[in-house]
Amino acid sequence: MASVAFIGLGVMGYPMAGHLARAGHEVTVYNRTAEKARQWVAEHGGRSCPTPAEAATEQDFIMICVGNDNDLTDVISGPEGVLAGARSGAVIVDHTTASAEVARRLAGLAGEQGVGFLDAPVSGGQAGAEHGQLTVMVGGEEAVFDLARPVINSYARMVKLMGPVGNGQLTKMVNQICIAGLVQGLAEALHFAQCAGLDGEAAMAVISKGAAQSWQLENRHKTMLAGEFDFGFAVDWMRKDLAIVLDEARSNGAQLPVTALVDQFYAEVQKLGGGRWDTSSLIARLKPGK
Repeated sequence: MASVAFIGLGVMGYPMAGHLARAGHEVTVYNRTAEKARQWVAEHGGRSCPTPAEAATEQDFIMICVGNDNDLTDVISGPEGVLAGARSGAVIVDHTTASAEVARRLAGLAGEQGVGFLDAPVSGGQAGAEHGQLTVMVGGEEAVFDLARPVINSYARMVKLMGPVGNGQLTKMVNQICIAGLVQGLAEALHFAQCAGLDGEAAMAVISKGAAQSWQLENRHKTMLAGEFDFGFAVDWMRKDLAIVLDEARSNGAQLPVTALVDQFYAEVQKLGGGRWDTSSLIARLKPGK
C-alpha cells in the first residue's frame, strides 16, 4: 500500500480518491473548497491539508484532477503547489484534461526536483469514476508508469502507456474528437427519426444491433429523446477540451472540419443556457419537424 495525496475533489476526483482509500492506500486530500475536503475525510478517513504543498509532503504519489491548464500550473508549480512539498522520488499522476504543452512543461519542472510525472487523463465520466471503471491514457517514462500503475488500477478498468509525456493528453484529444462526432451524428439521427414520424426508441433498438451501435447510442438516446441532459460531462467542459484539440490541430496540421463545426454547435447550446447540460444536449439546438 502507498501513501497518496489527491488534489482536486470534483465530480471525478472525489470518487477516485475514495477508491484509493477503499483499496487500502493512506490518502491525504486537498481541495480548493476546504469543506469538500473535510466532507471527504468524514466519509473515507485519511486527512486533509490546507495547501497542495502540505498534502504532497512525504507522499509516494500525488494524484491531481483539476479544471484546466491554469489550475494545473497553480497546484503544481505555484508558491504553495505540489512541487513546494514533494520529495525526490515521488510521482505526480495528473488526471486533468489539459494541453500536451503544459504536461511537458510541468514534467520538466518536476524532473528538476527528482519527481516523476505522468500525464494521465481519463475517460468514462462521473459514472466511470464512481464505479472505478475509468479508462486512463498515460504519457511518461515506462519505469515511472510501472510504479504508478498498481495505484491507478484502484479506479481504472483500462490503463495504457501511450508514449512519452504529452501523449496521454494527445490520446484524450483523440477521444474527444470521436465523442463530438458521435454525439452530433446521434442527435441528427434522432431528429431525423422524429421528423420522419418514426418511433425513435424503436429505431434505436433496431440499429443498435448493427454497425451503428455505440456507447452513446446505448446510453443516451432515451434521455436525448426526453430532453433530459443531466447525465455527465458538461458542455462548458467539452468546449474547453475541444479548444485544446483545435489548438493542437493548428500546431500539428491535422484537419478537423467536423470537430470545429460541432464545437460551434456546442456554442449554440451554451447560448440556449445549456452550459451545464451534458454533451448529449446537441439535440436541443435542432428544431422539431412538421
